[in-house]
Amino acid sequence: MPEPMTLQDDEAGWIDAYRKTRAYTECICSPLETDDYQLQSIVETSPPKWHIAHVSWFFETFLLTPFLPGYRPFHPRFGYLFNSYYETVGHMHPRSERGMLSRPTVATVYTYRAYVDEHMLALLSSLDDSNRDNALFRLRLGLNHEQQHQELLLMDIKHNFSVNSLAPIYRTDLKVHLGKSRPVRWVEYEDGIRQIGATAEGFHFDNETPRHSVLLNAWRLADRLVTNSEYLEFVQDGGYDDPRLWMADGWHLIQQRDWRHPLYWSGSDGEWREFTLGGIRLLDPHQPVSHVSFYEADAYARWAGKRLPTEAELECALATRALQGNFADSDYLHPTPATDQGQWYGDLWNWTSTPYSAYPGFKPLDGAIGEYNGKFMANQIILKGGCCATPAGHTRASYRNFFYPQDRWVFSGLRLADDA
Repeated sequence: MPEPMTLQDDEAGWIDAYRKTRAYTECICSPLETDDYQLQSIVETSPPKWHIAHVSWFFETFLLTPFLPGYRPFHPRFGYLFNSYYETVGHMHPRSERGMLSRPTVATVYTYRAYVDEHMLALLSSLDDSNRDNALFRLRLGLNHEQQHQELLLMDIKHNFSVNSLAPIYRTDLKVHLGKSRPVRWVEYEDGIRQIGATAEGFHFDNETPRHSVLLNAWRLADRLVTNSEYLEFVQDGGYDDPRLWMADGWHLIQQRDWRHPLYWSGSDGEWREFTLGGIRLLDPHQPVSHVSFYEADAYARWAGKRLPTEAELECALATRALQGNFADSDYLHPTPATDQGQWYGDLWNWTSTPYSAYPGFKPLDGAIGEYNGKFMANQIILKGGCCATPAGHTRASYRNFFYPQDRWVFSGLRLADDA
């Protein structure tokens, strides 16, 4: 797994990062049967076939077409089928109907990938001073974009498999962590003016800018995520039956959808089980609770007499920590108990209490790629820290992930915060 954010400024480095990133996407898909590529269990997920075609479309649209003289797109209708949300590029197939596309076949999609790869390697071997900077910026963006879809692939495959009563197993060879949890340690932070947002070094998305000052009151954070056993106490204490704990929208949602526990839990107090990418397992009380919505995370925090951290609080804490943890390269593809050093990066994306909105002075990128982040800055919530499906090197303290508050198929969890 390469780290595209530190892409070396030479031809061999560009080509190596491109090849490794593209190969890892196909590695993720290698355990799938042909029929698995077609599945779309809910509107939020996409068929694996669509993911691997879409990321090729991204390189074709934003690099090959403008920068490789004489390039001819693989198929004139693929731009319609595999455009995600770039309205300025053209119309697109409805997201909710991606699972209805039996054609192009999986074999054709892989032929498309190979065609794009062949031409991308030709482009990267022929950049000159007139287009180098712009092309390399888009290359970094494209590789990081593909890494986002690698994480989405694993989340989507998990949900796609979970709705099947046969409980298919994605991989039988995943590592299993049998560690024990430990009591929470609280880390206190002093009040003051802090800086958040991306620095000038390394790759970052436009929504991480500009770096700016925030005023924070003294706060403290739990040094690990909430565990299954802790969340089970909330369930057994009637947490899903007490409207005083829930935001109005969340209370309405859990009544409407009859949520009684986190996604992928099944069973009862006698024997709780959890669906994982490695199959159905007994619920491990020591592992962090995963696949909870923002509403569930917020309700648990209220029940516990605490709150969720703000984005600024969590970013300032992450900025003081080593960027290490349980990422996809650990090969668990499931959250693991906290180590003695704490649990800051990896395992699960941490819900914050901060709505996703623009930083003061934010300006989206020029042209169609300006649609990448900016137009989604409404009605979503910030998450931070990365997860067990995030490619190693893909996250950072300033990284702003965002999902809707009702989303649960994400590898999402929670840590508690409090005023100091």
